[in-house]
Amino acid sequence: MKYTASAAKEAPESKPEKKITKTGKVVGRKTVPPGEVRIIGGQYKRSKLPVANRPGLRPTPDRVRETLFNWLGQDLTGWRCVDVFAGTGVLGFEAASRGAAEVFVCEQDPVLVDKLKALQVKLKADMLKIERGDGVGLLRRLSPGSMQLVFLDPPYESNLFEPSLKASGQLVAENGFVYLEAPRPWEDEELAPFGLKVHRFGKAGAVHFHLLVKAPKAEPVAASTEGA
Repeated sequence: MKYTASAAKEAPESKPEKKITKTGKVVGRKTVPPGEVRIIGGQYKRSKLPVANRPGLRPTPDRVRETLFNWLGQDLTGWRCVDVFAGTGVLGFEAASRGAAEVFVCEQDPVLVDKLKALQVKLKADMLKIERGDGVGLLRRLSPGSMQLVFLDPPYESNLFEPSLKASGQLVAENGFVYLEAPRPWEDEELAPFGLKVHRFGKAGAVHFHLLVKAPKAEPVAASTEGA
């Protein structure tokens, strides 16, 4: 099944800024990251997360996070979540802010990991489990079916989308969700090999964001008794 533009919920298109602001600006085809982002909901609302000027770092925009957590219903009390390719960690911290019981956060860049740990201490966010390492490896290490929510935002130029989706399809619980940011839309036919399908979709500027769920398993074909 394909989803169409008419079925997709789109966030407002962004316009390039003329100067560097807290929301960042676009220079040619490159986006200058903001100096900080803020948690937009829950117990840590308005807490600031620093955004280091690191290669490929793209914090999820406020309006996209707002849409995502509206889709999820805001209250994540008791959920187990994992945020790989975490960057600023804003998605993982947003989940923790909304009541998640356990949030695994994984990032390879040591500078960003140090900032994540410093913020965790500042907020006393003991439900976060922060580690430096391979995000796909973490997805594969965690117990199958154990997560209610997986955040995926791989580097756009990487070849990590398919292995991440494959691991997430096995990791997420039957009633859970996988959030995917990508430079293009992903359709159900592409997601089917990973056991996933599109539940909600939106677009904001160059960001295509998806909320994925488990695809229904195919019913086994009954053996024919004709001629028996």
